[in-house]
Amino acid sequence: MELESLAVDIADAIVQVDSSGECFRAFQPGVGPYGEPQLVKLIANKLSQLPRYGPGVRTKRNPDLLIPNQWALEFKITRPFGDNGKEAESWSVNLLHPYPGNVSALGDCMKLASYTGDEHRAMFVIGYENFPAKIDLTPLIDSFELIARNILALKLSSRVEIRRNNLVHPVHQTLRVFAWEVF
Repeated sequence: MELESLAVDIADAIVQVDSSGECFRAFQPGVGPYGEPQLVKLIANKLSQLPRYGPGVRTKRNPDLLIPNQWALEFKITRPFGDNGKEAESWSVNLLHPYPGNVSALGDCMKLASYTGDEHRAMFVIGYENFPAKIDLTPLIDSFELIARNILALKLSSRVEIRRNNLVHPVHQTLRVFAWEVF
């Protein structure tokens, strides 16, 4: 299974969760406010319904999601704005903290690089923007790649990006799924 096909399936799973109109906790309807563990579990449930992945898809502590004999995946969510439409404080830290053993996307890439399973390894960033974007995620993603490749010497594939517009949430209106295979 190619990384791009997997990214499309993950984006489609997120859109399915979004279109249900369900609220996460006391937030407004839509997928944007979901926390990482809750969203990854919903993604796993949706993928396990597809024959190409099967019922073995499961969430774990390390990696976040395992598709046995196919993929070991780590996820991070980034959203510049909160449910209330105000800019979130420290919203980019989840991606860029460049130290081993932390919970950033860079830390997760370091974990994936040392993963010993037979599966391919990939880092996914789930991003949400307004439409049109008030804060474009592209500079953050470019920074992530720059630090990963040039500072930490991580080996990443080319970026895969899938975009979906017209989400239910009034603030998190555009979904951007970014993925890299980690070698």
